[in-house]
Amino acid sequence: MYLIVKRILDFLFSIIGIIFLIPLYLIIRLAYILTGDFHRIFYTQDRVGKNGKIFKMYKFRTMCIDAEKKLEEMLKKEKYKKEWDEFHKIENDPRITKVGKFLRHGSLDEFPQFLNVLIGQLSFVGPRPLVPGELEAHHGNKKLYWSVKPGITGWWAVNGRSLKNYKDRLTLEYFYIENCSLSLDIKIFLKTIFCVFKKTGAK
Repeated sequence: MYLIVKRILDFLFSIIGIIFLIPLYLIIRLAYILTGDFHRIFYTQDRVGKNGKIFKMYKFRTMCIDAEKKLEEMLKKEKYKKEWDEFHKIENDPRITKVGKFLRHGSLDEFPQFLNVLIGQLSFVGPRPLVPGELEAHHGNKKLYWSVKPGITGWWAVNGRSLKNYKDRLTLEYFYIENCSLSLDIKIFLKTIFCVFKKTGAK
């Protein structure tokens, strides 16, 4: 019953999210053009979903167009590699655009993921979808992590997010996986609203 109710709520949330996505797309597109960036504003990346199934996750682009190549070069430097290994993020990442910095600060870059929720690849609440090979690199429990559908927001996202190192992040994600319920989902939903307005852990 929990999964049925969760899917119904996901469907309703995704419809509402997509309604807001349309005008948001036009505003972000204009903002990029005004900064001289005429490249695409949607960004897709392979992520691992429930049962280990790979899917394309949608986001608004927040980085320069050649971000992956630049990351390879950056990780050759010890200061960046150490930070990446611990947090899987880089403080003051030079690849992030001016528009992208604003989008991340308000978590607006996540809005296109409502398309993934509508399709059924994501849930509104769940552990963050990881890139292929990410969990193996950090010796995570793949069978447990992939036993539930990943989400746009989750227990980690409302408990520090980017302020947590990767080990602590996985601990929080596994807590949700082992204790997921409608009451916990509602709690995460309410905390998500608070975090978005307070911009807690958004980078």
